[in-house]
Amino acid sequence: MAGYRPAWVPDEVDIERPSAARMYDYYLGGSHNLAADRAMARQTMQVWPDVRFVARANRAYLRRAVTYVAEMGVEQFLDLGSGIPTAGNVHEVARAVRPAARTVYVDVDPVAVAHSAALLSGVAGTGVLHADMRDPQAVLDDAIVTGLLDFSRPIAILMISVLPFVIDDDHPAQIVADYRDATVPGSYLVISHGTDEYMAPTLQAAWEVYERGGYSVTTRSRAQILALMDGYELVEPGLVDTIAWRPDPVLAGADPLGGDVARYSQLAAVGRRL
Repeated sequence: MAGYRPAWVPDEVDIERPSAARMYDYYLGGSHNLAADRAMARQTMQVWPDVRFVARANRAYLRRAVTYVAEMGVEQFLDLGSGIPTAGNVHEVARAVRPAARTVYVDVDPVAVAHSAALLSGVAGTGVLHADMRDPQAVLDDAIVTGLLDFSRPIAILMISVLPFVIDDDHPAQIVADYRDATVPGSYLVISHGTDEYMAPTLQAAWEVYERGGYSVTTRSRAQILALMDGYELVEPGLVDTIAWRPDPVLAGADPLGGDVARYSQLAAVGRRL
């Protein structure tokens, strides 16, 4: 129904404007999305039918990477562009390995923040911040962040499919460096990022859909993504296709795209700060 506002949508949210976070929720099969989000998501799927599988593979990579970092002894996580909560949230995955793990979720989308806050109400060691990750100083200085995370100890910075929304004019390398410099050696950076090295015309068509919805999106080459991780030593297997980053051998035969990395067009890496 046009103009219908579900009870879970904050009053200040324009329900006629699509949200990248809610579109991602739709790709994942979630229920916290609106008619405008679904319409733009379907337009994207018309030009890139595999995008929903990319989102799910991205989520699976997040779980594997967080598990790895927690196994390396890290108990603090700063999830930038965290999106709408879904199964296997960062704090849940981390606490399966490190019960004392602390997590701060950061997103610019008010619906994502509202749902995260509701989900985490009463969950000790977690926090939610409504902020733009492109302003590192504002994020790092916020009382929610400083109250939960101890920057004298290693922290994992998570940038899962958020850097494509940071265009070159916003100086993504400097943004990543600002977060890196706020952490101590032994901290980690976990990223995934769309690449234009496989199906550039398809991805360009998808991003044009997003641009009509008010978003600027960019894919980058392998070399450009690698450059964003300056100051980090990449852990094995380095910067690779997302589905190839320490894949779960039990699920290897369940890939809906048959392991075709071109159809995913996404790279991932975990780096340890030197």
